[in-house]
Amino acid sequence: MAQPNGGLITETNQQYYAGAQGFTVSDPAGQNDFTFTFDTDLVFGAFDPANINYAKNNFKLYSSPDGLTYTEYILPYDVVDNVVQIAAVGGIPVGHTLVCQLKTLTGGSYGNKDAYGMTVEQNYGGYAYITVKDLVNNFMVAYVGQDKIIPRVDRTDVIFHTKRGLQEFSYDTLKSIKSQELTVPHNLSLALPQDYVNYVRISRIDALGVQHILYPTNNLTDSPYEMPLQDNLGQPTQDNFGENTEGTSITEERWKRANTNLINQNFNNSLFNQGADWWGYDWGYGGFWYYNYGELYGMEPQYAQYNGWFNMNEREGKISFSSNLKGQLVIIEYISDGLAYDLDSRIPKLAEEAMYQHLLYSILSTRTSTAAIAPQYKKQRYAALRNAKIRLSNIKLDEIAQVMRGKSKWIKR
Repeated sequence: MAQPNGGLITETNQQYYAGAQGFTVSDPAGQNDFTFTFDTDLVFGAFDPANINYAKNNFKLYSSPDGLTYTEYILPYDVVDNVVQIAAVGGIPVGHTLVCQLKTLTGGSYGNKDAYGMTVEQNYGGYAYITVKDLVNNFMVAYVGQDKIIPRVDRTDVIFHTKRGLQEFSYDTLKSIKSQELTVPHNLSLALPQDYVNYVRISRIDALGVQHILYPTNNLTDSPYEMPLQDNLGQPTQDNFGENTEGTSITEERWKRANTNLINQNFNNSLFNQGADWWGYDWGYGGFWYYNYGELYGMEPQYAQYNGWFNMNEREGKISFSSNLKGQLVIIEYISDGLAYDLDSRIPKLAEEAMYQHLLYSILSTRTSTAAIAPQYKKQRYAALRNAKIRLSNIKLDEIAQVMRGKSKWIKR
């Protein structure tokens, strides 16, 4: 592939794939400053591995006298705007090579190959996105100025509407799905991710790595928001400050102890020994027979599965799971608003035009002088947003054909 020559690609193949860039010193007096041109900014904590801040570095430096044998460079240096400044007088001697290796899952190819991290991997696929900063700059150049649609606008206004647009697009257009792999603890609850907005899917992972979809409890059970303690007349009791006294949820405790096989009709010998017979009856408390939920005939789909259930505990900000999921590996897939972290603040290029149209409409519709012409830009925004959704849906003809072939299978006995 050609070297970067003024196009949108600014990294060499070595920088992108290996996360490494090196310089061989040609100045007889040595060299102190080295400018690295990764798309990823260098994060610097300390040069000394014994310093606690050294772990903040997203890179390691290696030096070599011959370009063959490398050792980690741990002498004093500083990093300012991606420029590594060697503190030693004379810096790196002539003929020597200095390499910056971004941290990677493989550890890199230099020294002890111990530059472990995910900095390189986080940069993969970055060409498919445009940053908020670049999008704002492009908008100011293309749409703002004399004889343009917007004669004048503050940059802060454009940034505000860009972030609001990114939030709105993240919910139902961009669908930037994040995920966490976690193990369900003994208390059957997991805290919601810090940047969580709404869940997409929650799955249990079996021993083969295959995911099994978990379903919400819906009307099966719930996590109450308040649990006021009551007196013998059923009235909530108050503390010394006049506030209702709160107890613990009996509903949640019963759900944690519940044998899910009594709900999904997954009968086995252990259930039979607990009182369930093979015709769907249970020997209940007090010596009475009673039916299981729904029975096998006419059973509700939400009961007829053994993967397990979850429900959103809004009171505690957690996801609660059914008892059969204790100790199980689960993956929580969710969407955020695209603004939680700097890495999130980027827009797919497939939706770039939609964002420009969103900015045009948002700015024009909030000004009294241009509110009259805003409706026509609202139509353009709608059309561009629809195109972005189609592009981002990522529907492939081969995948559609595969589904249609499955519909034509004969079911034989």
